Amino acid sequence: MEQFKVLLLNRNNRVLGEYGVSTGGVSGTVVDIKLILAAALLCCASAIILGHNYPSGNTQPSTVDKAMTKRVREAAAQMDIAVLDHIILTVDTFYSFADDGELQPEDR
Repeated sequence: MEQFKVLLLNRNNRVLGEYGVSTGGVSGTVVDIKLILAAALLCCASAIILGHNYPSGNTQPSTVDKAMTKRVREAAAQMDIAVLDHIILTVDTFYSFADDGELQPEDR
């Protein structure tokens, strides 16, 4: 099953908590940006890290992943919450939007 979670961080990037956004099927899950931001605001998070798994083992982000990450970043920026990374996990490896340059340092 694909799961989408968010790490909620304080100003020192210490983990305040983890929020399970959704659990879907073998090929996808629904991500509600309002729920992500509500969780971040309720714990006064200064930053978040997005993460989900790919049961298929493929780590390349889909166009939907890229668009959703952009939308979350834009919405979070309005509340002064930084999106530090979006990580895609598989059993053997991972993909990091930040490591691959998908999140520019000046935007984080």
